[in-house]
Order: sequence, then C-alpha cells, then structure tokens
Amino acid sequence: MTAPLRPPALAVVTGAARALSISASEADRLRALCDQLRVALPAQEVRVVLGQRRGDRLAAGHAPEGTPTCIVDIAWPEGRHATLEAIGSERLVTECRPILETVAALVVAATPSHSPPPTDAELERRLHWLTVDSLPVGLYVVDRTYRIVIWNRKRETGTQGLRRAEVLGRQVFEVLHRQSAEQLRADFTRVFDAGEVLEDEQEVVGANGEARVYRTTRLPMRLDGGEITHVITIGEDLTETRAIQRAMHQTEKLAAVGQLAAGVMHEINNPLATIGACVPVISARLGASPDSKAQEYLAIIESEVGRATNIVDGLLDFSRAERAGGVMEPADLNALLERTLYLLQHHQRFRRLEVVRDFDPALPPVTGNGERLIQAAMAILLNAADATGGHGTVRVTTRLEGQWVIAELTDNGPGIPPEVLPNIFEPFYTTKGPSRGTGLGLAICYGIIADHQGRLDVRSEPGRTTFRIALPPVRREEAA
Repeated sequence: MTAPLRPPALAVVTGAARALSISASEADRLRALCDQLRVALPAQEVRVVLGQRRGDRLAAGHAPEGTPTCIVDIAWPEGRHATLEAIGSERLVTECRPILETVAALVVAATPSHSPPPTDAELERRLHWLTVDSLPVGLYVVDRTYRIVIWNRKRETGTQGLRRAEVLGRQVFEVLHRQSAEQLRADFTRVFDAGEVLEDEQEVVGANGEARVYRTTRLPMRLDGGEITHVITIGEDLTETRAIQRAMHQTEKLAAVGQLAAGVMHEINNPLATIGACVPVISARLGASPDSKAQEYLAIIESEVGRATNIVDGLLDFSRAERAGGVMEPADLNALLERTLYLLQHHQRFRRLEVVRDFDPALPPVTGNGERLIQAAMAILLNAADATGGHGTVRVTTRLEGQWVIAELTDNGPGIPPEVLPNIFEPFYTTKGPSRGTGLGLAICYGIIADHQGRLDVRSEPGRTTFRIALPPVRREEAA
C-alpha cells in the first residue's frame, strides 16, 4: 500500500487561510488553524503558545526531547508575541519552517489587534504577497529601471541562495550573472517594449560539475492597465522533468523494438539455420577441391550467418527481457553484485581486471528478479572490461542515497566521447565494430532496470566512466 502524498506547501497555506477566515472568536480560529495544520503538514501536534517568543521557548527547553520540532514567531503589532509550533512533523524542518513562517504572517494579518483593523484592500494585498512567497518556483519582479522590487522565498532558497534584503532595490544585472548584462537588458527591454512573453531554457553546470536545466519565463505586468510597468520572471528547475521524459521516451522505443523482435525474429532464425546447415554439406561435397575461391566464399557465408544469428539471438533475449516479469522478491543488491563478480572472475575478458569493492553493509533490500539484475550488472562489467582492454581497474560501490539504493560500476578506461554518450542505450548502437558487438547489451540493461522501476544512467570523462543503477528499496508492507 502506497503512503499518501503530502500536500504541497501552497495547499497547506491556502488551507490555513481558510481556517483563519471562519466566522468565530480568535481562540476558535487559532484552534481550527492548529487542527488544519496537524492534518495537512502532517504533524503529531500543532499549537499556538501566547505571550512568548521562539527564543524563550527554546531556552526553556519546552520542545519534547528527541521529537522533530519546528518553532516560529508570531509577532503582532503593539508588542503582542506568540509562537507557532509543529511537533513531530513528517516534513524536514527546512521544509516545514518556510510554511510556518508564511502561516504566522497570515495569523498576524487575519487576527484583530488594538490598532485600526486593516482594510479589505490591505488584507487582499497581504494575501497576494503571501501566495507569491509560497510558490514552489523562483519568482522576482523588476521595474522599468531594472531594479528588483519583489524576490520570493524560493529565490532565497534556490541554487544562488541570495537573501531578499541583499537584492531588493538593486539592478538585476548586479545580482544575476548566468546571462550577460547585455543579454538580460535586451530580454527585459523586449518584454517592456513589445509586451511579449519570453521563454528560454538553458543548461547550467554547477560547482559540483552537475548539469541542471532551467526554464526562465518573463511576463509583462501592468499596474494600472496601461503601459507595462514591471516584468515578472519565473524560474523553474526542469532537470528531473527532462530526465523523466528521456526515460519514458527510451522505454517506449525499447518496448517497440521488443515487440518487433518477438514478432519476426523466429521467422528470420529458421532460414538462417537452414543456410548455416547447408555450408558444411557443400564443403563436404567439394572435398579437397582445388577451387580455393569456393572454399573462401563458403567461409564468408558461414561467418556472416554466425554474425546474423548472434544478432537474432540478442534480439530474442531483448524481447524476452521486455516481456518477462519473473519472480520479483526482496533481494540483497550487495549479494547479487558479489555473485556477478564471482561468475566473471574466470571470464577471459575480465580475469585480469583489478576489482575494488566498496559495499554499504547496511544497504536495505530491493524488490527485484535476481537473475535479471545479475544479467544487467554482468553486461555493464563486461563493457568495462572492453573499455579498459582487460587490464584496468573496476570499482563497484553501493550506498543508500535518499529514497534510492545505488550501485555504481566505475572503470578507469579512456571514457566515452561526448558525441557518443547520448546514444549508448539505443538498440543496435555500438562502437565495437561489426564482429564484436550487436549494440543490444546496454539497451537490454536499460530495459531490465526500467522494469524494476529504477534508473540507469552514465557519467563519463577521460579516464573514468561510471554506470549508476538506482533502485527503490523494499517498502515496509512488502518486507512484512
């Protein structure tokens, strides 16, 4: 049974706003707010403690020991103070705190004080700002002098991590440097002058060497309905979305090839077998014939029939991998990799390689078909043997990374050229030459890992290539 998904931050804040808008006393509205947050976060308990600041609460040691607790201040005008506390939330504190800070600002806006109550327009303005601040995308707004007037919370916590106080009032060219100042000015001027919506995608390589894909959208904004006064810029990280799209596209192609193979390969195999069987018969009939050309042609026929048979066998294996479910049960990935290395230790292409193991002994089990996972790992390791010429080093590493069980197979071969890298999982794509490979091995591996709800990707640079297998761990209900 799959655990229910937590609602996004904006949905939590919207629910909090509804709880605070009910027609009731201040105490009843705060009680309704706490009940709503307890369910939406979710948390073991949510409470409002009047008359204290966050620092007072923490200094007094009021948070239950060992229980994740997030505390934020509610600062009403005229010196009224309180704290909003979420105890035992399933969200990380870094995720929970921005939500509670936004809700605390809503509490201040919606709770009467001794000062004159805010007008409907002021409340609407505050709600609009809190909504913008809670969006899961980075958003900022510049005026006609290119100065930043709005910078939401996602921009603060994004990859650049610039605080709002550091950027408000400054020209955008002084703050953002992914594009040149000239290009930024040209983009904003185009939106101001023509009222166009501009969309742009770019790949950015971070300090850790990881490439991420961002989409930037610039929209015109008119404060009074007349000329364009501001430009809204929204930035979205599309890295995961693009990776999922590529994986889906690859899976669809592999499924199509698998269906084709299952339908026609047996029909091709039969005439190939007949041709292959005729070769030794003809050779026997010729005997010790002096016609060397005839023997040469027979040798060519035999060689090419063998090559075609290998391709057909590979396609049949591929179609079986696409169609076969097999027994899926909890499996120890460390043990499967150890078994793979044992099977390969005397293989002609593998036996001179140095193998370095770096297994996580606390690795949780995965749900899978052991034989098929061994097949995938074996194909990758044999590729590593080919890449190193059989005399290099292969490192096999496992670890738990977030919600994924990771196995990395790294070799110190020359690396995969950048122009080749995007094609290595394509069926029939090979750089080994016609006599050494069919181009189906990695495509089969990709299909096997995809059938296990996992991911297979590769990173390569001169002197180092890493194939990374990511598999979901066994769910609690499966392990029970």
